[in-house]
Amino acid sequence: MEQLIETEDFETALARRAREVEATLDRLLGSASLEGEIARPDELMRAIRHGVLGGGKRLRPFLVLETAALFDADDNAALRVAAALECIHCYSLIHDDLPAMDDDDLRRGRPTVHRAFDEATAILAGDGLLTFAFDIVADDATDLPAATRVRLVSAMARAAGVGGMVGGQALDLQAARIKPDEAGVVMLQAMKTGALIRFACEAGAAIGDASPGERERLSEFGQAIGLAFQLADDLLDATSSAATLGKAAGKDADAGKATLVSLHGVEWTRRQLAGLVDQATALLDPFGARAGLLREAARFVAMRSF
Repeated sequence: MEQLIETEDFETALARRAREVEATLDRLLGSASLEGEIARPDELMRAIRHGVLGGGKRLRPFLVLETAALFDADDNAALRVAAALECIHCYSLIHDDLPAMDDDDLRRGRPTVHRAFDEATAILAGDGLLTFAFDIVADDATDLPAATRVRLVSAMARAAGVGGMVGGQALDLQAARIKPDEAGVVMLQAMKTGALIRFACEAGAAIGDASPGERERLSEFGQAIGLAFQLADDLLDATSSAATLGKAAGKDADAGKATLVSLHGVEWTRRQLAGLVDQATALLDPFGARAGLLREAARFVAMRSF
């Protein structure tokens, strides 16, 4: 693993962590069967690797790793949990891109999994990634106390499931037929996008055996930047091109989807983003200089242009 440089800037740190996570995922998603597995079908594994490897900022894993680093936690255990979370995120992207969902042809500038392979294989690739994520965390190779792994598995399931990301996607599909009010949009976004981002910060705190107060503070930090992430995503969809985003742009407006941008406009959204950054960074004050990269992560989430 590459040595951490104390003076490392955010972009360098984000890229370094992305390489570490990519290498971990590459190893975990290899062709060799694990104990208890019968075989790993070649085409399925190629589809999974297409959907996971070769791109992405790996923001959610970065948040796991950097929140864990606040408490000098074991970096290898944090990397495995970060990789598991990225498996869930990538599964959600594969399924969201399907014709029955968002019907996208591009992801990270490349054909989506159902375009590069076929719909059935894309569904199975997502299924495989979802189940494997829990395998990674529960495995003894994730060198954490058993009680901590159980808490992480439970929290990850709830963040990803019917009361979190999956439920948020269901609300998003429903919103195409019945436009939600502002409170409905905020809840939808907190579930679809925010739940996994909040979990990333909570997971790092759990890995680091943080105090209850520290865990709550980092959970609130994750909640704030989760909303900021979705606001920024909606803003990008409204103002950027497909070439910039690496995926189709303007789809929310074309679908008549209610977003906070559509309800309040671009300038209001930018002001909200600035306020969320202030809120998120203030939550990190007790951690002092150690939280510098997390403060920069909050600014990156809100101000990113891709």
